[in-house]
Amino acid sequence: MMNKQKYTSLIRNRALELGFDACGFAKAERLDTEAERLAKWLDEDRHGTMDWMANNFEKRVDPTLLVPDSKTVVSLLASYHHPKHNTQVGITDQPLIAKYAQGRDYHKVLKKKLKELFNFTSDLVGGIEGRFFTDSAPVLDKAWAVKAGLGWVGKNSNILNRNIGSWFFIAEMVIDLETEYDSPTTDHCGTCTACLDACPTNAIYEPYKVDATKCISYLTIEHKGAIDEQYHTDIQNWVFGCDICQDVCPWNSKAKLAQLFDLHPKERVLNANFEGLTESEFDSLFEGSAVRRTRFEGFSRNLEIVKGNLS
Repeated sequence: MMNKQKYTSLIRNRALELGFDACGFAKAERLDTEAERLAKWLDEDRHGTMDWMANNFEKRVDPTLLVPDSKTVVSLLASYHHPKHNTQVGITDQPLIAKYAQGRDYHKVLKKKLKELFNFTSDLVGGIEGRFFTDSAPVLDKAWAVKAGLGWVGKNSNILNRNIGSWFFIAEMVIDLETEYDSPTTDHCGTCTACLDACPTNAIYEPYKVDATKCISYLTIEHKGAIDEQYHTDIQNWVFGCDICQDVCPWNSKAKLAQLFDLHPKERVLNANFEGLTESEFDSLFEGSAVRRTRFEGFSRNLEIVKGNLS
């Protein structure tokens, strides 16, 4: 019978073969410290209109409620970093879309890879029970990535990894298989405050703490209805999402490039002219893209604000 060390190694190797950039293992258990932090954040209404963050609270902090008898949370990172992203840093005279949304919708890309890894794991050990997710279930994916040793929480609340910075997606498998568990890494932000200093809305109100209601990504994607005029100028030229706090992070200056082709930016998106964009053109341009999340109405709202800032 294969030992834990052997199949943990085989699962990790298979994940890397599938195009994931890192894979770590953590014991499935309730996240007591993170539960306290989340409850406080919710009580302070830092989540704005993202009511789903308050739903399924216990499942969100305890994966054993998502998968009964689960033993392990396998965390995975998939970089979306591309050389063309470097040319977009500092552009102030045209509308910008967050880099993560310039390629194919990561939900579609990573779900297929996760299914392959899950099936491989099941075949390897003769059957498992579990589920796999990528931003599609009440899971504290950042907390699990940290617990699995894949990075640390940066001062902008993103997970930072020494090799791939923060330009990555997080996915996980919750399974009833006991594995060898990884140890968390240490914080390497030091005295740097680049992300706090650069945030135009002061959404990063303290190191490691973000008020989503002030974040440009939240305002341009999650927030429904009109955006308060006090934020219009600060939105600058971001028509969907925002990369400011990541662009200035030193750990992103030499970040590893994405392996998965579908996560590379699409030329039609990079070269798009949004002037006079109709709903059908929006649907065509962003087919299979995360930008569809904001819908045509939200995108048009954001574009009007950006056009006002660029005029």
